[in-house]
Amino acid sequence: MRYLHIDEELQKRVVRKLDWNIMPIVLGLYLCSVLDRGNIGNAQIAGMSVSLRMSDDQYQWLLTVFYIPYIIFELGALMWMILPPHIWAFGTVLTWGIAATLQASAFNWSGMMAARFFMAAAEACYGPSIPYLLSFFYMRRELGFRCGIFLSAAPLANCFAGALAYGITSGHPTFSSWRVLFLVEGLPTICMAFVALVFLPDSPDKARYLTEAEKDIAKARAIRQVGIEGADRIGGLSFEDIVPALLDIKNWITALMYFSVNVSFASLPVFLPTILKGMGFSDINAQGLSAPPYFLAFIISLASTYIADRAGQRGIVIIVTSLTGAIGYTILATVKGVAPRYFAVFLAAAGMFPAIFNIAPWVINNQGSDTKRGIGIVLLQMFGCCGPLLGTRLFPASEGVYYVKGMAVCAAFMYLSTILAFVLRCYLAWENKKADEREVAIIPALDVEKITNVAIENDGVGFRNVL
Repeated sequence: MRYLHIDEELQKRVVRKLDWNIMPIVLGLYLCSVLDRGNIGNAQIAGMSVSLRMSDDQYQWLLTVFYIPYIIFELGALMWMILPPHIWAFGTVLTWGIAATLQASAFNWSGMMAARFFMAAAEACYGPSIPYLLSFFYMRRELGFRCGIFLSAAPLANCFAGALAYGITSGHPTFSSWRVLFLVEGLPTICMAFVALVFLPDSPDKARYLTEAEKDIAKARAIRQVGIEGADRIGGLSFEDIVPALLDIKNWITALMYFSVNVSFASLPVFLPTILKGMGFSDINAQGLSAPPYFLAFIISLASTYIADRAGQRGIVIIVTSLTGAIGYTILATVKGVAPRYFAVFLAAAGMFPAIFNIAPWVINNQGSDTKRGIGIVLLQMFGCCGPLLGTRLFPASEGVYYVKGMAVCAAFMYLSTILAFVLRCYLAWENKKADEREVAIIPALDVEKITNVAIENDGVGFRNVL
């Protein structure tokens, strides 16, 4: 058994530098990603379908087509280990930024379909796998909150999108307001691609802002996290770990959870302005009123991932947040009053967003090598992102204004996520108990806790699942 001594004060300094230099980049890029994919809902009530002479079914396909390449290109997550991350990030972000901006120039449904296809293909190679990229830089008990910071860009972007759309559509631009919306939100993404190219480090020991002593600490942390392979991430794909990861029941349960929550995650941002309009609000007010629920979801997302990291109880957090979202959708499916329905939107957003944001770090927390983490994320996204194929078809205009069926289906899947989280937590606790029993047989009982706390945190002795 090898032990690695890491100076705690120096380690804290390294983590602070990583936080201030990496997190703003990945947060900003994901903010652009969510804005670019979700602003179609704001464009819809700003007159896009009227301008392009689209039917309701064609609009539904605009939403659905995004997730087809999003599923197909999920294997791009493994490219973080094959190409330098700053190069891979630059290429993917630049591609989707161009596609997102070109939506403003579309003059028919086919043009919009093409733009959204290429935007989705590029986004699939970037956003969903960022929790995996962050695992190159952070330890298991540090990762969840950082994933929360990164992923909280989703509700923050939707909050910002609502306010931005309100500002754009309340004016009188020369061009159609929905075209201005795509331009204003697409061009910054192109600029951010060059920020990633220059400032995103490939690994902690290559970060220009770390001293040599801090780089040594960063490398030691990487080795403790996944063993000696942590010292060099590029080209580090281990084929012998692929099959065990594919057969790991934990990955399939979390993928089903991700599918369940994604049914709601994909539908709420693009349909919320329409849902609010159905409550009797004007187009402009519906844009503005979509922002507050997302801001609450942003706060809860940060708080829940921080609590899960500190307490080591991510399963309980997912159970509570999934149940909260389920209650919100249940109210939306059964109540017709404006005030309770708007309150239910807050519950749905504050439950659904934090639930999905805690699932990704739960996958990474409980895999003991970089390759297994990569495969776990690929399975999570490929299977989980099939949920939006259903979610984007749940709210046809013919079922407005209450969309009872869509709300009921979302509620059912949130309840399913709650049950799956409970089952997985029980399974992880059982695995930990079995690991304790195995190690007690070969190590004096008093040493087991010590080894769990300080030994290398890979698949070997001392590895425990995060509950």
